[in-house]
Amino acid sequence: MNKVVMYSTQVCPYCQMAERLLKSRGVEHIEKVLIDREPGRREEMMTRTGRRTVPQVYIGETHVGGYDDLSALDRKGGLTPLLESA
Repeated sequence: MNKVVMYSTQVCPYCQMAERLLKSRGVEHIEKVLIDREPGRREEMMTRTGRRTVPQVYIGETHVGGYDDLSALDRKGGLTPLLESA
């Protein structure tokens, strides 16, 4: 299974929904980068993704985007194959 990295904050409801969706698709470990605990990582996230909001999800080297992007990918049937390609 591909590695999942999620830029997040401790109190973000969309981050929690993204985590639940990923776990429901068999993801056992999500590497969370908490940008509210590590402010320097916010700049890293914005540079890497071009976005300011959380969550920002990476599956392997693929930037999926935020929760809406993740759930849209799942509805189209693209999430599971992306998770399984390694």
